Amino acid sequence: MPRLVLITASSPEIREVRRTRVLNFQQITMPYLAARVPAGWEVVHIDEEAEEIDWKIEADLVGITFHTPSAHHAYHIATHFRSRGICVIMGGPHVTLLPQEAGQYADVIFIGEAEGLWEEFLKSFETGSHRRVYQNAGPPFLKDVPISRKELFHRSDYTNGVLFATRGCSNQCDFCTVAVMYPHKLRMRPIAEVAAEYASFKGKVIIFWDDNIAGDMEYAKELFRAIAPYRKWWSSQASIHCGRDDKFLEAAAQSGCKQLFLGLESISQQSLAGVNKRFNRVEEYLQVIERIHSHGIAVQAGIVFGFDDDTPEIFRNTIDFLEEAGVQNATLNILTPFPGTPLYRKMKAEGRLLTQDWSKYNSRDDVVFKPKQMSVAELLTGFRYANERFYSLQSITKRLSRSLVQCWWSLPLNLAYSFQWRMMAQSGSPR
Repeated sequence: MPRLVLITASSPEIREVRRTRVLNFQQITMPYLAARVPAGWEVVHIDEEAEEIDWKIEADLVGITFHTPSAHHAYHIATHFRSRGICVIMGGPHVTLLPQEAGQYADVIFIGEAEGLWEEFLKSFETGSHRRVYQNAGPPFLKDVPISRKELFHRSDYTNGVLFATRGCSNQCDFCTVAVMYPHKLRMRPIAEVAAEYASFKGKVIIFWDDNIAGDMEYAKELFRAIAPYRKWWSSQASIHCGRDDKFLEAAAQSGCKQLFLGLESISQQSLAGVNKRFNRVEEYLQVIERIHSHGIAVQAGIVFGFDDDTPEIFRNTIDFLEEAGVQNATLNILTPFPGTPLYRKMKAEGRLLTQDWSKYNSRDDVVFKPKQMSVAELLTGFRYANERFYSLQSITKRLSRSLVQCWWSLPLNLAYSFQWRMMAQSGSPR
């Protein structure tokens, strides 16, 4: 029986950066791919966020998926197993962004989405007739997607269920890799199939690992009606459009939505315009957040610092706004021009890239470009100030007292983040 080892790679450096995040959810690429492996194969999944690699593990085939910050680490993994004569395949975000680079370290690479090609490759591998490069000519159909293999999940402390309903996003923001990864824009799985997988999880908490659950509002409303009878709690990412539609929010709340991640990105309209995200209108942020709260749904704001129109005042002004809006949580990041994106091409043409050491493209610990309105040191200092202030006891009290929505879990979560930031500040950690 041939043995397939699937590795969700995460470098030691990125794991260290992510220790500021109390919640790190289960990645689902490999459990979904494992569900497409034909009978007769033994499948092992190693998730480096939860366990170490056994470098002596026996395998006929090793598959690796990884994001840009873990690229060099993934190449090290590949080199080790290839030195043992084991065929190594690579796929995922970074491979799709830089296939020529990744191809130097693998026997086979997958560019873009793997559905259909994955099964074809495994059959060809058994006969020794596989190709070096696999890439779908068009968008794969998302019908009859097998339910992911839950026994290959390794993280069960924060969520009991992770799945996806849609893939891609209709928006084309210059800094986002989604449009590069999925150029065919938004596609949806059949609602009945999503609802069946949703119901298959024994736990009560579900994460929709979608890029934008509100990408097709009518589809989303129908999906919410289909999953409502299962009485589970769920969260997902959504564009700001969702906060303009009360029927969407009502259906989401009735189906068990407890939180939506909103990619606000910036409180500067000029900054948003500069990265092709004009559909976010800063003047309506407060109204949108208030409307979401009115349906009993918490808001996690996605914020990015370092846009070309950002000045050193952006950090204080942003936290002032988030406190006024009463958001329950926020993910704060440093602008990162990932390879393959319009932002990367622009900064490269302007000679503003400082490094191509992918381990520094972590969005939280390093600045990899020359900012326009501040220095690198000012951007890093402001970013740390924003995090420390946002998770200060004073800010937590101010934010959560403005809206008691989902306070029973958002308060402990905020306190956990507050503790982590205080411990790092006391230890002198740059993070």
